[in-house]
Amino acid sequence: MLTDPEVHTSTPQPTRTNLSGRLGTGAIVFMVIAAAAPLTVVGGNVPLAIAGGPGAGAPVGFALASLVLLVFAVGFVTMTPHVPQAGAFYAYATRGLGDRAGVGTAAVALVAYTAIQVGVYGYLGWAVNDVLHTFGGPSLPWWVWALAALTIVAFLGYRHIDLSSKVLGVALVLEIAVVLVLDAGIFARGGAHGVNAESFTPHAAFSGPLGVAVLFALTGFIGFEATAVFRDEARDPERTIPRATYLAVLIIGGFYTLSCWALVLAAGTDHAPAVAQKTLDGQGNMLMDTAQAYVGTALRDVMQVLLLSSLFACVLSFHNVIARYTFTLARKDLLPTRLGAVHPRHHSPSVSSVVQTVTALILVVCCAVAGLDPLVGVFGSMAGVATVGMILLMLITSIAVVTFFTRNAPLAPGRVWQTRIAPVLAVAGLLTALWLVFSNFTLVTGVGVGASAVLGVIPFLALIAGLVRGARGARERV
Repeated sequence: MLTDPEVHTSTPQPTRTNLSGRLGTGAIVFMVIAAAAPLTVVGGNVPLAIAGGPGAGAPVGFALASLVLLVFAVGFVTMTPHVPQAGAFYAYATRGLGDRAGVGTAAVALVAYTAIQVGVYGYLGWAVNDVLHTFGGPSLPWWVWALAALTIVAFLGYRHIDLSSKVLGVALVLEIAVVLVLDAGIFARGGAHGVNAESFTPHAAFSGPLGVAVLFALTGFIGFEATAVFRDEARDPERTIPRATYLAVLIIGGFYTLSCWALVLAAGTDHAPAVAQKTLDGQGNMLMDTAQAYVGTALRDVMQVLLLSSLFACVLSFHNVIARYTFTLARKDLLPTRLGAVHPRHHSPSVSSVVQTVTALILVVCCAVAGLDPLVGVFGSMAGVATVGMILLMLITSIAVVTFFTRNAPLAPGRVWQTRIAPVLAVAGLLTALWLVFSNFTLVTGVGVGASAVLGVIPFLALIAGLVRGARGARERV
C-alpha cells in the first residue's frame, strides 16, 4: 500500500491556508526560463564555451546538455502525479527515498539556489554600473545597484505570484526577442563566410574539449526544474507541470544552441575561438560587438539594457523559488512553523519571502564588506556552488524515480522507458556531467584550485547536514 511520507507530531495541527493561483503552462515556463537568464547565458556562457571548449563545435555542447536534461525530465514528469506536494527535488527525493534523503536534498537546494541568487546580484550590480558608464552615467559601487534590485524583488516577491509572473513574462519576451533578431540578422547576411553546418560535424565537435561546452551549457539551465515548485499555484498541476518542464528544456536548449551557432557563424568558424577569447580577456564583448556589426548600434544599446532586465528577472525568479522551498519545508515542520504562513490578501508565502530577502541582504552586504569582485568573487564562485548543487539534486532525483517505481511497479505498467531506462540514463549522464564540472571547476569559479575545492564541497556538506537533521527528526518521532 502506498503512503506519503509524513512528519508525525504529538499535537494536532491547525488547519492552514494553502498557496493558491491560476498559473498556466505559459506563466510557469516564463518564470523558469527567466531564472535561466537566457540573454546573460548567451552573452557570458557562450563565449566561455567557445573559447575554452571545441571552438566552432560549441553548439554541440549545448545540444548535448539539452538532451541530458530531456532524458532527466522523462522520469521527473512521470513521477509528478505521484508527488502531490510542491517542493520540486525535495518532494521527489522524499517520495522515492524517504524523509532523510528528502531533508538532505532540501538542504542542497536551499544552498544552491541561495548561492546563485547572490551571485546574480553581484553580476547585476556590475552590469548596471557598466551600462551607466557606457552611456556617460555615474560610477557607483556594484552593491548599491544590487541592494536597489533586492528592494524591488522584496516588494514583488511578497505579493501574489501572478504579479511576479507578469513582470517576468515581459522581461523574458523582450530579451529573447532581441537575441532572435540578432540571430536572424546573422543568418540573413550569411555570417562571416556563409551559413554552414560545420559546427555540428564530428571534426568541429571534437576539435577541443567538448566537455567544457557541456559544462557551461548545464550552468545555463540552473532552475529549469522549478516548474514543480509552483505546483500549488498551477491551474492543473498534473498536466501543467509536465508540459512546462518539457517546454522549458526544449525552449532553453533550442535557444542556446541556435544562438551559439549564430555567434560562431558571425565570427567565422575559424575565427570564433579568438573572438570569444577577447571577451574573456576584457578586450571586447562577443555578443555586443556582433550586435553592433550585424544589426546596428541601436539594437546593441537595447541589448545592453535588456541584459539588466534579464538579470533582474533571474533574481526575482530565484527569490520566488527559494521562498516556496522554505514554505514547503515549514509545512513539513522541518523549519520554523511561522515560515509556512500564507498572506491573507496576497495568498503568498509572505513570511518566507521576507526571510529570503533578509538572507540575501546579509550575504550581499558580507560580499560588499569583504571587497569581493562582483564578477569573479561573487558571481563566479556562487555559480560554481550552484552548478555542483543542481547536478547533485538532479542525480538524487533520478535515483529517487528509479527507486520509487521499482517499489511501486503497478503504478506505471508497461512504462519501462519512463520509469527505468530514462532515469538510469539520466544518472549516467549526470555523473558524467559532475565529473566534467569538477575537472574544469576553476573555469566556472574563476578562482584558484584551493578555493574552488572548498566551494565545490559546500553542496555535499549541505547534503550531509540535511541527512543528519533528517535522521535526528526520525529519532524524535519514534
